[in-house]
Amino acid sequence: MITAYISLGSNIDREYHIRVAITELKKLGTDFRVSQIFEAEPVGFCGPNFYNCVAAINTPLPLDRLQQILKQLELQYGRAPDARKNQSRTLDLDILLFGDVVQTEAPMLPRSDLYKFAFVLRPMMELCPELVIPGDGRTIAQLWHSFEPSQALWPVERIAC
Repeated sequence: MITAYISLGSNIDREYHIRVAITELKKLGTDFRVSQIFEAEPVGFCGPNFYNCVAAINTPLPLDRLQQILKQLELQYGRAPDARKNQSRTLDLDILLFGDVVQTEAPMLPRSDLYKFAFVLRPMMELCPELVIPGDGRTIAQLWHSFEPSQALWPVERIAC
């Protein structure tokens, strides 16, 4: 079993899509945990605000299979196959960390979003502040305390999942 950290995001029917994503991810392993859900303004385009959170799961799946399943879930729940990076979406599922794996090919790990976006780093801070980022050496807490967010982010009341 490997612990995977997965970022979840949606700005189209966002409560529904976050809820179904959590339900689907729970099927992929054990010891499932999910951070608080945060609302965040979109980055790089104008559109509705996103709901974002991070899930941690111990999974028996190899990295390539987990990545494949996440992409299938995005498509199953309405994401366009040709979706661009900076546009509204029903569901966005990205592997942030996969055990101690460090790689530069897709999926790049650790995912660079950890270093760029409060909507990724703040939920990670909630789930695993003492986790050492593979290949970096800093903990999530150290990264968070040196982070200067440029994006508004606020907690959402708990969504029943």
